[in-house]
Amino acid sequence: MSVVVLEGGFLTTVQDLGRPGYAALGVSAAGAADPIALRAGNRIVGNPEGCAALEMTLVGATLRFEYSAWIALTGATGEPLWAARRVAAGETVACGPCRGGARAYLCVGGGLDVPLVLGSASTHLATGLGGVSGRALRGGDRLVFGTRAIADPLTGGVDPRAIPGYADEGPLRVVDGPQGPWFTDEARRRFETEAWDVTEACDRMGIRLEGAPLARTETREPLTEGVPLGAIQIASSGRPIVLFVDHQTTGGYPKIACVIAADLPRLGRVRPRDRLRFRRVELSVARQALSRREEALVAILA
Repeated sequence: MSVVVLEGGFLTTVQDLGRPGYAALGVSAAGAADPIALRAGNRIVGNPEGCAALEMTLVGATLRFEYSAWIALTGATGEPLWAARRVAAGETVACGPCRGGARAYLCVGGGLDVPLVLGSASTHLATGLGGVSGRALRGGDRLVFGTRAIADPLTGGVDPRAIPGYADEGPLRVVDGPQGPWFTDEARRRFETEAWDVTEACDRMGIRLEGAPLARTETREPLTEGVPLGAIQIASSGRPIVLFVDHQTTGGYPKIACVIAADLPRLGRVRPRDRLRFRRVELSVARQALSRREEALVAILA
């Protein structure tokens, strides 16, 4: 059973929940830029949450299904509900432009069957790992359905607005970074109170922001060290870079803050020319926000 790619869209890749645990070897975890949308889409069609699916950026793919299948479109679909839909053999599905965000996800009942690299199907474009030969999909590619469906599709769909924090439009919550004290009090205040413009240099590796430079009190450079997803580095220009799902595993820029885990999926919706704000919270608040979201997801996707 398979689906044929007629048009690949702007940037369509195979993604699952990534390959964590290999940073010490220099291998990025990669994975879905919006893991909530991927997890929900998989559950809607009856799959385990981490099955491989299509991540489509800005403009979605056009696909011809050679066999009937259950599908779900989630993420930036512009629809109030994410719901299961049955497609017929021979039917063409044109996903079109993303609405309300940067990325949409197409999940298929049974998942997509591609070779695993270090236990994951996720595509990492910079190194050519995973997915379909480590690259974006293009016309003529054929993807085979997997057999990992474990339940019937959810008939009522999922309202993403019911997921705590997911649909928020306010500031992204951050905790202090290890080099936060390297910046002046004024710079740290401005980091939280000013809006930052998302530049065209916005992709799965990082989100570069534009604004007035942030001044430092410490002139030395930090030693190169491991960097986590969501870390906000301040480049030599004095402007922030938010490290994203395909980020390098080490870095040498000072890190003023890090986006909390509960808000990371919101980064998957960010588009060039958006404006971002940040709000500092305590680590205890970050833990509570993640627990609250996960408890709600268990109930919603049950």
